[in-house]
Amino acid sequence: MSDLAMLRVLDLPALAQGEGVLEGRVEAAALGRLWEDLNGDAQPVQAIAWRIRVQWRESTGQPAQLWMHLQAQAQLPLTCQRCLGPVLQPVPVDRFFRFVDSEEEAQAQDEDCEEDLLVLEKRFDFLDLLEDELLLELPLVPMHERCPQDLSVRAGPLESPAHPFAALARLKKPN
Repeated sequence: MSDLAMLRVLDLPALAQGEGVLEGRVEAAALGRLWEDLNGDAQPVQAIAWRIRVQWRESTGQPAQLWMHLQAQAQLPLTCQRCLGPVLQPVPVDRFFRFVDSEEEAQAQDEDCEEDLLVLEKRFDFLDLLEDELLLELPLVPMHERCPQDLSVRAGPLESPAHPFAALARLKKPN
């Protein structure tokens, strides 16, 4: 099984029983929805570095709960919305997740907790989670801090009639 295929079927409780840490790099092209948003034609896309730590945490009066800390760092080529040129955008992810047994439990607890809740699945698709988190961190309007091209527009003075209906009056036929 390839490394990418293994990341689609993680056994998180077993991982938490062991060392609990996985890290690596994944090519952006392996994340299809993210890949569609990138301006990969303009410059090469670097691999996305990621790290997860999965552990059981004890809570007072509660059974141990499974937690995951996800960190990722990407430099993604996007299109600047000001100059329409390529812009390399840093996209960091640093998020904690707590796992619950069902969707109903997640909905019931969602408003009362600060961490993100996920339903624990027998085979957890880590690449889907990584892709979702990167998509959430993309800027709504990517822009250069200062565009490399001069964007000033040079135009002559606008000619406008003094009265908004002056142009219409000139078209009126004399009686």
